[in-house]
Amino acid sequence: GRLLVDARGLARYRGTTEPFDPVAGHIPGARNRPFEGNLRPDRTFRPADELRSEFLALLDGRPAGDIVHYCGSGVSACHNILAMARAGFGVTALYPGSWSAWVSDRDRPVATGDRPE
Repeated sequence: GRLLVDARGLARYRGTTEPFDPVAGHIPGARNRPFEGNLRPDRTFRPADELRSEFLALLDGRPAGDIVHYCGSGVSACHNILAMARAGFGVTALYPGSWSAWVSDRDRPVATGDRPE
């Protein structure tokens, strides 16, 4: 019942590049929301109402408590957590091990491409 949100850039999510881990791709079922989308060109946060609208679209009717954020190592995903809090959703969950922990077990499935499934 959780909604995984990958904060890495699209190329890493798709699996076309992976500069740090031995396997490229994303956790099956995860959606991509690069953390850079939270920022204006001057690197400050975009307005809360804009962020809220985009996260509501990502949630697609689900409660914010269903989200678990991840990235490569757990750091960039915190940016999406902060953006959701700024947008009024409260604090959402983090998968601290993120992609690096996921692919450390070669038996775990890996997805590639643009689609979350």
